[in-house]
Amino acid sequence: MDQIIIPEYMEPIVVSYYQNNAKKLNNVVDKILLKLHFVDVDKNDFYSLANEIFMYTVRDYDKSQSFDGFLYSCLYKKFCTEMTSRKRDKRCTKVKVKEKNEKGEVIEKIVIIPDVSIYSPIGEDESSTIEDMIADETTIEKEVFDKNEEGYSKKMLLYLNRLSNLQKEVLRLNIAGYLPNEIREELHISEKEYADCYAAIHSYRNVSVLF
Repeated sequence: MDQIIIPEYMEPIVVSYYQNNAKKLNNVVDKILLKLHFVDVDKNDFYSLANEIFMYTVRDYDKSQSFDGFLYSCLYKKFCTEMTSRKRDKRCTKVKVKEKNEKGEVIEKIVIIPDVSIYSPIGEDESSTIEDMIADETTIEKEVFDKNEEGYSKKMLLYLNRLSNLQKEVLRLNIAGYLPNEIREELHISEKEYADCYAAIHSYRNVSVLF
């Protein structure tokens, strides 16, 4: 996320939304999900999305209406867009992959393959296609682990520069073999903070610079 400067007059409002583990912000999310009848969803996904949108809402607020109303409107529109995207994803191919959970147990996870041609180009470089990526077992963690900083490409450095210091620490510990619960203990962060960092590390918006 880009660095956003919070106006001094907005600080009390920001604090009010984030005190008590962001109770007020989460309550707004709950109300919108209920109004939209989004009941069969993972609320944590929308809490994380609201957390991302909130700071941009603070930046764009122009005092022409109450902040509460402005935030509600922004989140409402974003949630509608998100659900439209998810419904489209239901038509996509879903595959199961195995990974270890925090207890070291092997679990199955559903991965969605977008409903697009495997010959579709990736990014601005039309010489690379989705077909090329399917057979590639490289992950972000492996890519970073296999090279030292001096050997990073410009794209890798650009990717790393998109991450916050906390996100880089989560990535570093992940590469070192720490489990999620161990990373949270080491960095003294909550489960939600870890989830937000993990999402940012693997988000298309950040990873796309590597394509």
